[in-house]
Amino acid sequence: MHNKFKYICLKTNTMQTKLTKLLNIKYPIIQAPMFLVSNVVMVTEAMKGGIAGCIPALNYRTLEELRTAIKDLKNNKVEGGSFGFNLIVNKSNIKYKGQLEVLCEEGCDFIITSLGSPEETINQAHKAGIKVFCDVTDLKFAKKVESLGADAIIAVNNEAGGHRGSLSPEALIKLLKDNCSIPVISAGGVGCKADIDDMLSYGAEGVSVGSPFIASLEAGVTNEYKQACVDYGADDIVMTERISGTPCTVINTPYVQKIGTKSTWIENLLNKNRKLKKWVKMIRFSIGMKATEKAAKKATYKTVWVAGPSIEHTKAILPVKDIITALVG
Repeated sequence: MHNKFKYICLKTNTMQTKLTKLLNIKYPIIQAPMFLVSNVVMVTEAMKGGIAGCIPALNYRTLEELRTAIKDLKNNKVEGGSFGFNLIVNKSNIKYKGQLEVLCEEGCDFIITSLGSPEETINQAHKAGIKVFCDVTDLKFAKKVESLGADAIIAVNNEAGGHRGSLSPEALIKLLKDNCSIPVISAGGVGCKADIDDMLSYGAEGVSVGSPFIASLEAGVTNEYKQACVDYGADDIVMTERISGTPCTVINTPYVQKIGTKSTWIENLLNKNRKLKKWVKMIRFSIGMKATEKAAKKATYKTVWVAGPSIEHTKAILPVKDIITALVG
């Protein structure tokens, strides 16, 4: 009855859920944080459209640039919208502690944590009045972050872009909904309003949407990248180990086909060496991120474009406001 009622609310375009109440937004949608893609202008337009917007803290090379972005978003904030930042909370992010300190000093509505224990982030953010949502792909970690005091769970399913989970949206949402008491926000597989209807009917309190916003006028990437999200579809998304060593979804461009999607034999050999494994992964991650940045920021034949299968519904490069309108119906 509860899910049916929520579904009816969605159809009448009120879209009120626990997420809308948590963030004081009009629609239960988070514009997902995307490395290199997300920026202040995108999130400002998201807030104007009645949703939340989020930017990876790693999109800023210095803490002062991050501080400036927060101040700009606070000045741009409108009623019915909210903004937050994504933090990589494991040791690979050497800027983590400084980023967390700046976020808590300047203030934002929420933080999304990824790849590590969110305990310190939750403790410090809550002291500053900031909500914390945590990326999870399974029940074990969901229960862990709930016990640490997370305000909501970002359920990353097997249709997400970038680094994704292994369970289908329906299976993951229902698993977490049945076993956790905090709100579940579904990440992955949303490219149109019908997809949002489905996620909420499964028990999600909201959705995190990334790939459809790559092809926005405001996105901070090349027109070639944006047009690729229009020209390619769900069948053109493949998993590659060539970016970070961890499987990641990319558009299957001719360049991706040329270099292949599997780690090389020497990388596999080195990864079996306990002493070298850590350094190999760090080097592979660094090389992969630089290649991704070049493809996103300038025209190059080395096109490694990260995206998810929800680009199937992307038919044109549009303003953020028009993408939101299409999502909410």
